[in-house]
Amino acid sequence: MKMMDPTLAEMGNHLSDAMKILESGKLESEQGKERRKLSWKDFPGPLQGDGQDVVSILQLVQNLMHGEDEKQGHRRMQYVGEQGHMALLGHSLAAYISVLERERLRKLTTRILSDTTLWLCRLFRYENGSAYYHEDDCEGLVKMCRLAINTHYEDYATEGFTVLSSKPPVIYQSAASRPGLGQHLCSQLGLPLSSLCIVPCNTMFGSLHQMDVALLDKLIRDDRESGKLPLLLIANAGTPGAGHTDKLSRLKELCVQHNMWLHVEGVNLATLVLGQVSSTVTAATKCDSMTLTPGPWLGLPAVPAVTLYRHEDPALSLAAGLTSSQPVEKLRALPLWLSLQYLGHDGILQRIKHASQLSQQLLEHLKTLASIKTSDVLDSEVSLIEALRMVEDELNSPVVVFRFSQDSNTPSSGGSVKGNVAEERDILDALNRWLGEQLAQQVPLSGVDVVELEDEGTCVRFSPLMTAAALGTQENDVAALVEKLGEMIPVLSCTLRFRQDFKDEVLQQASLSYIEDQSWPGLGVVRYEARSTDLDEDKRQYRVEKINSDLLKKLMELDTDLYFSDGPEFCEEKNCIFIGMATEDLDVAELVETIVSIGKDIEESGKFFENMTEVVRRGIQEAEQQLQKANEEKLMEEGVLRQIPLVGSVLNWFSPVQASVKGRTFNLAEGCLDSTEPVYSVKAQMNKEASLDSPKSVTKQFPGQKLFRRHGAGSDSVSDTSSVSHLEESFRETAHVQAIDAEEAEVPQEHHVHIETETALSDQRVPEGQETESVDALR
Repeated sequence: MKMMDPTLAEMGNHLSDAMKILESGKLESEQGKERRKLSWKDFPGPLQGDGQDVVSILQLVQNLMHGEDEKQGHRRMQYVGEQGHMALLGHSLAAYISVLERERLRKLTTRILSDTTLWLCRLFRYENGSAYYHEDDCEGLVKMCRLAINTHYEDYATEGFTVLSSKPPVIYQSAASRPGLGQHLCSQLGLPLSSLCIVPCNTMFGSLHQMDVALLDKLIRDDRESGKLPLLLIANAGTPGAGHTDKLSRLKELCVQHNMWLHVEGVNLATLVLGQVSSTVTAATKCDSMTLTPGPWLGLPAVPAVTLYRHEDPALSLAAGLTSSQPVEKLRALPLWLSLQYLGHDGILQRIKHASQLSQQLLEHLKTLASIKTSDVLDSEVSLIEALRMVEDELNSPVVVFRFSQDSNTPSSGGSVKGNVAEERDILDALNRWLGEQLAQQVPLSGVDVVELEDEGTCVRFSPLMTAAALGTQENDVAALVEKLGEMIPVLSCTLRFRQDFKDEVLQQASLSYIEDQSWPGLGVVRYEARSTDLDEDKRQYRVEKINSDLLKKLMELDTDLYFSDGPEFCEEKNCIFIGMATEDLDVAELVETIVSIGKDIEESGKFFENMTEVVRRGIQEAEQQLQKANEEKLMEEGVLRQIPLVGSVLNWFSPVQASVKGRTFNLAEGCLDSTEPVYSVKAQMNKEASLDSPKSVTKQFPGQKLFRRHGAGSDSVSDTSSVSHLEESFRETAHVQAIDAEEAEVPQEHHVHIETETALSDQRVPEGQETESVDALR
């Protein structure tokens, strides 16, 4: 047995150590973290003259990778297993191998390329094929187009684009293909957009995501009659959105008939490695070329995509850029070569099979859930499993696309969604967008995402072939996904049912405006309108903004499961209150009444403070007049001599004046000075009455019951917010009831005014002769 090259062994050890440092996050000391917080910035700094060691550089990389995550208290990266380490080692080896002498490098790269190509062709049942390895997924298709052009236009290599003018080429693409794919091809090939033909999908029979073969045949014949050359057809074995497969057998026959190149791409090509494969996917093995993405399928980071193709002329392949005489170009396959050997045939088969089983597991559970429809039959009463059978062999597709839709059997309280179909679809799109975001957030290992389909609208997509290997998705993650979905369906149904009820209640209130926003996933959007009509537009707009801002804060402080917000960040509507998802026991009427009541209190309070300046000014003027009159009366009663400082003191000593000191209080509500004697008498009387009266509550609230809930309705209903403990709920409810009692206590109007005045400006007695100084101080 030969000894391992020490350089290769050292390289593997260094890579292993580097991965441990980057993944562990435990290398830096607490002192170093504090120093980094003070010194490390996001902008680059000067290069150090003495250099740094490997550990310091790796630490810098770790800080750049996880710096923001540490501030948020979490860190989440793609799962990188041993097979991922082999792929990363391949990039390091490629740099090391490139320095070998030319002959050794040529032999090694030829072996790596031939081995990898042979393994991939056997795995994916593509006989007698060649392989092109590329970083960009679209690059392989661009090379196939160049190969087809060189094949059909013999003088293209010497004449260039002038050859194409006499017979312009046409590239056909399905309407369900990747967005922007055709435009990218035309840009890279230097072709006008008129060379791209978008083929519609089926509208009468079959899947809405399959290419219409009959219409494609008609388009090809029309182009031939107009002097164009049908060049290449791009078909899908798993559309990017719904994961459906075109009728590849019929498309291949059509391409042979018109001498066209057939290229296939899609996630369903991964199932070719399985023992039992759908017949529609198996037809892809007869196409002229196919693009594979083994990186996400097998959980391999930074491995290239592969385009397998068949062509007999090596010169044309070289002209198209599919082969290169540079050995370094062949080293692109090195990471994949290492990873495939590490996984082996059984390991590759197990990963693809595991992803397919996860899809089947989710499909079996979705059959039992009401209000969940497939993308093909959203408006019909066909179950999910029957819908998938409508498409040939689509049951074996590893992509699951589902959508919440209103169940026709769901009872309605008179508030079911009304209006045209477009409005209903917009509302359902918003709810499904919320559903997908919540599922992705609460079950992150499931890898679900939100997808926009042209005909069906917003749907939730589960594509384990693209995510399971990287995230490490298991069966329990799918079970958790189904459990969360079952909890959210009642919330979605209740929200959809109560939207019209909420709108009707709001429209009955003169002080509320209902804002039509079908993109908001919740009960709806309202705005409290100021009732004053004597203000200009700017002042009125400012008052509306202030009232709705304060109203939102008050609503958010209430003890309720409802979610209140000022809307999305880039929302067109301003100064509005957005109300979130509803539950079964929601009392819509009470909710609207509470919004109106709190809004009126805020508006009245705002008017009081707006008039405060004028009230105080008039009050001070009246107070000056009263104090001047009191001084004149005092002068007439005591005489002029007592007002002289020295003489007055002597007279007061010989003949004291028994004058009572009259206390004064400044009433902000009335803007005048009053005697303090009624204040003290009323205060004593109110304290006596408060001790005898029993507290009352505006809204009857049972123990353990939150606001806006109907008593006894839907006690086991699911809430879309996190629950709190019973003890905390009781405490918050008691505090809330007491606060309402204190605010709504029945107090005579004149007494209430004096109490507010006594609290704001404490009553103070004004000695004789100092009334003027008091007014000056008050001013």
